Formats: sequence, structure tokens, C-alpha cells
Amino acid sequence: MLFLCSVVLPVCGETARIVLFPNEYKSKPRLPSPYTVPYGVEYLTILTPTGYAVIPVTQEDGEIYSCMYYKTGKGKQLMVGERDFPSLGKTGLHSVPELDEKKYITGRKIGLINYLARPGRFSTPGFIGKDEDIISVLKNDNRIVSNLGLKHRDLAKPLFHVWNAILGGYLGTRRISNAAVYYYGHQLIINATEGKGYQESIFHDEIEGKWDIEISRELKPEEISILKKAFPDIAENAMTRLIRKLTTLHVSEMNPFYIMRYGFYEGYTEFRADPVAISLIFGLKPLRDIIDIFGKDLYGVMCPVPRGYKISAWNGE
Repeated sequence: MLFLCSVVLPVCGETARIVLFPNEYKSKPRLPSPYTVPYGVEYLTILTPTGYAVIPVTQEDGEIYSCMYYKTGKGKQLMVGERDFPSLGKTGLHSVPELDEKKYITGRKIGLINYLARPGRFSTPGFIGKDEDIISVLKNDNRIVSNLGLKHRDLAKPLFHVWNAILGGYLGTRRISNAAVYYYGHQLIINATEGKGYQESIFHDEIEGKWDIEISRELKPEEISILKKAFPDIAENAMTRLIRKLTTLHVSEMNPFYIMRYGFYEGYTEFRADPVAISLIFGLKPLRDIIDIFGKDLYGVMCPVPRGYKISAWNGE
């Protein structure tokens, strides 16, 4: 059994000895989740079928992770593609002029990446939409993240935390059903399934994936009221779709690596790790702030409306 010795809780300077998983507590430990100790180790609190537990989920560069070669290290979780994107490495965001000049990423031509990324090529749903291209996708999401007042690494970290919880076997093995994780005061529900095959990256890198991961949380009643007040004329189906897009992520273990390394959230596809959804689900930004930032454009950011439709008439399908 592992021990986390004498961590200082942010409650009147109190100290407490927290015993890690598989030890369980009958009540939720008075430890922030996520919590980082001074020497950099990161922890989450989870709800098990019989109690609460504290697990280590540190984002770090570890041994090789490879589905193809059955390597189960953490992989290079702190790596940023500075050679391809110097500004991303220095500032945490892309430079638009730098993106405009880009002809290659990881030594692979942009045209080839676009070809491989579209639906039906490297994956059936694709990494970008059939009418999207990698540079425009990077620009669009860079603008969204900048508007949120965040950096790409800020959005990669919580996904790495969830992935490290899965990788460590703390939420179950091979098939995870309704596991509960606490993150900045929100209870997140994790459902995940390990696939039999593996997914190759569209970039010339070592990133692979085989997990189908759903991360979600329910909106609080006051959040639903905020949404309805912001969009009073929206069609009911469209509101349902907006809420689903804001509160549910369907990703794989490839997504946090893509975000950290390239600022790539995938396009408007099945496995898009939407930056607005990440910021809301994990409590990086409250809904009221998100609406203040995007206003009436929020629906279009989350659920692009086909040309010729109005939000009030679009049913969200």
C-alpha cells in the first residue's frame, strides 16, 4: 500500500496523512481534487462502489506507451511540438503567421495530413471533417482557447489526469462503467472501453490509441437557467444538442497528447475534444463566463449551423 505523508490541506493550515488507493474512506477526504503537492505529484479523488479513494494521476514524461507493442508507460505527456510550433512552446498558444507558413508538421506534408485525417482514411469518423483542413482547424481552436483566456496545456492536463487514472487501473480494467471522478467541485462520470485494435496517428509521431472514453457531467439547475436565459428562442432539440455538446466528451487517449503537442482538438467529428466543453466539464471556466465570452456565437462554436439555417429553426440534427 502506498502512503502520501503529511500533505498540508488548505483549511486553517491543517495537516493530514492521506493513504492512497486501494485504501478507501467512508466520507470524501478534505483534499482538493485535483491536488498537487509541492514536489509536483498530482492526485484526484474518486468515488468507488464502496467509498472514496485518492489516486495519483501526475502528468509527466514516462516510459513508452504503445498499443501496437503492448507498452503501458505514460508516454511523453509534457512534450510540446516546439520544433514545428516555436510559439506554442514559448507562449502556450499558436502564432497565426507561423501557421500560415506551415508546409509540414512532424516532417509530413500538410496535404498528406489532410488526406489521412479526413473520414474514411486512417479512421472511419476521421480526425477532421470532410470539408476541413488541419491548418484552419488549428487556427479556429487556437482562437477559441485564446478567447477563453487559457493555454493549450491547460486543456490537455485534465484529460491526461483522466487518462492516467484509466492507465493506472484505478477506475477499472478494459471496460469502465460510470466511474466517478471529482474535479474542481464537479463530479464527472467516466465510461470507457478498451478496443482490440489500435489507431495510428495522422502525424509522423508515436501517438496511438485504442480506448473509447466518454467524460461527462450534469449541469446544475442554475446552469440550465443561465443557458435558457441566454438562448430564449432556441429550438428544443437544438438546446438538447447544445447541452450534450457542452457536457459530454467522446475522446481517446490520443486527444490529450494531440492538444499538448500540437494544439489539435480534432475537427467537428465524433472524437472532437472541444476546448469549451473541456473548460466547462472540468471547471476551468464557469458557464456564465463562457457565455459572456462567446455570447450568441456559443451555439455556432459548439454546434456549427448549416448555411441557410437560423438557430431558432435548426433542430440540431
